[in-house]
Amino acid sequence: MREHEERGGGSRAGREGRQELPPQSPEEQARAICLRLLTGSPRTRRQLADALEKRGIPEEVAQEVLSRYEEVGLIDDAAFAGAWVESRHRGRGLARRALAQELRTKGVHATLVADALEQLDSDQEEETARELVERKLRATRGLERDKRIRRLAGMLARKGYPEGMALRVVRRALESEGEDPDDFPHPGE
Repeated sequence: MREHEERGGGSRAGREGRQELPPQSPEEQARAICLRLLTGSPRTRRQLADALEKRGIPEEVAQEVLSRYEEVGLIDDAAFAGAWVESRHRGRGLARRALAQELRTKGVHATLVADALEQLDSDQEEETARELVERKLRATRGLERDKRIRRLAGMLARKGYPEGMALRVVRRALESEGEDPDDFPHPGE
């Protein structure tokens, strides 16, 4: 037998070291794709739907599989949005506006976005803005006052903070360093 395999004979499975699997149905393929994606990190229903569409899964099959995964709790856009807000606000210092935009691009429904953002109040958001400015303040020492203001307020703006809040937080931080508050621009100027 061994001689037969060495000369190129033997089963196909023996040569490749694995057995051939029967082709999967579209439902099996959809389930496998979803489970593989959900293993890495939580995903929204739309992210999974987009992945299934990209892989050629028929829409009706995709919707059926996604609905079943929602029923059993493997897909939960509300939980995803809440965790996203908590993580990205704490880890990256993103404001409500930036978080809302990120969640919308991930396909989270507007009402779920609003619900998730309710966990951040304006005091907490402003406190995070102060912390961000405090971390960056040292790096701007030695620059002209206007340049410091632009850099610090610009950093907050890129993270989604409203202009008024950004300038107020920057002004207070610079005042605490001894800058003259009368020289600062006010929101809307």
